[in-house]
Amino acid sequence: MNASLRALCLLSALVLPAALSGTGALALATESEPSETSTEALVGGGEEPRPTEVAGCKLVPKAVCPNLDLRHRNLRNIDLGGADLRGANLMRADLRHANLRNADLRGAILDAADLRTAFLQNAKLEGARMRGANLEQARASGADFRHTDLTAASLEAIKADKADLTGANLEGADLQEAKLANTNLSGAVMEGTKIRFAIFQGALMDNCRGCPTDW
Repeated sequence: MNASLRALCLLSALVLPAALSGTGALALATESEPSETSTEALVGGGEEPRPTEVAGCKLVPKAVCPNLDLRHRNLRNIDLGGADLRGANLMRADLRHANLRNADLRGAILDAADLRTAFLQNAKLEGARMRGANLEQARASGADFRHTDLTAASLEAIKADKADLTGANLEGADLQEAKLANTNLSGAVMEGTKIRFAIFQGALMDNCRGCPTDW
């Protein structure tokens, strides 16, 4: 090995450890250790726990909780069968797969609520506001939707046979593949509604605006 090559090797041996002990080591540590931001995400990034009681009202079947404020709450899989939730505010609440059979939700606010696969059989939703709500694949046979505001709501593949939608506003709603056999759509508004593959067998459509009377 000539003198120039030996000098270059000696210089590398001296400079590299010094670089690693300075900014180079800092770079390696930064890559291997989680940052403050990522640590916060790990600690606080979990789903909000489902409440069992709100404002002194226990969220159980047949609970009597009219006008309760449940906005943005995680209520997924909750059992509120037969509960009195008249006038409750459930705007943007997560009600996926919730049991609301026979629940009284008259006059409740459910704008943008997530009710996918929820159970709403025989639920009372007269006069409720459900603009932009998601009821995809919900079960709502026999439910009372009289004069309910379902503007731009998604009811895709909902099963709502024998439901009462008298005077309901379904303007701009998505009813694709909806099962609406023997429903009452008298006086309803369905202008701009998507109805591809929807079933209306035996439905009443007297004075309905936009209903597929030639279905």
